[in-house]
Amino acid sequence: MGWHLSDRVGTSAGTVAAGHAGTGPALVLAHGWPWSSYAWHRIIPALAQDHTVYWYDMPGYGQSDKSPEQPTGLDVQGTIFAEMLDHWDLTQPTVIAHDFGGATTLRAHLLHDRDYARYILMNVVAMRPWGSAFFDHVGRHIDAFSGLPPHIHAAIVEAYIKGALVRDIAADDLQALIGPWLDDDGSASFYRQFAQADERFTAEVEPLYPTIRCPTHILWGADDPWIPLDRGKALHHAIGHATFDTLSDAGHLPQLEAPDTLLRALQALLHGKATSTTTG
Repeated sequence: MGWHLSDRVGTSAGTVAAGHAGTGPALVLAHGWPWSSYAWHRIIPALAQDHTVYWYDMPGYGQSDKSPEQPTGLDVQGTIFAEMLDHWDLTQPTVIAHDFGGATTLRAHLLHDRDYARYILMNVVAMRPWGSAFFDHVGRHIDAFSGLPPHIHAAIVEAYIKGALVRDIAADDLQALIGPWLDDDGSASFYRQFAQADERFTAEVEPLYPTIRCPTHILWGADDPWIPLDRGKALHHAIGHATFDTLSDAGHLPQLEAPDTLLRALQALLHGKATSTTTG
């Protein structure tokens, strides 16, 4: 019941690599940037004990298509998430979203009318402004970065990913996150994601957050260096009816930095044992 990508699904943004495991109510995992569905691999076995868990690599990421002709911004990702739910014939799954997976699934819910049974948002991109100074700089100078020698590019990817962490992760996990970005297609796609990032894709849905149509829970790595805790509190305030909890000793990537802590929080939410908080 571990992570794998044995399925290939045709979508309007190219072929998507996907997998699923377990039995029980449907639960869909939405990864973020610059990760892939591999980021969930440490918690999938536990979740699959009492859920049918679905995951996929977003177009432009991981093992999915990285065509230069296909835009893969957050507007496209919201559409593809809706298409994947249709492919799996899921009408009301539980959804757990991380980073850009937040904006992706919010758009699918609020703009494409996909319904969720329960919604868990973890260290998500959802509130403007977003993106670091480096993120903005690369987006404005794509040509200068896209021709870098491979070893320089690899060092940038590694440094960028490590910048999300406050705790060390396993060396093989780090390499699995870096790997998809290192060949020619991956390198080009890495920089395209910077170029296609646009805050209007969250601006379009921010006013709709109070209309989210399902029980919603926000989890936040307390020491996130990319999207500070205050941004999570702002999202909590904007939604109005969500619960909010922090994950101690975790940065931006709790599912690899603190998987046991995250699993305890998720299991409490999924089994109705968590209590609402009103932080901030």
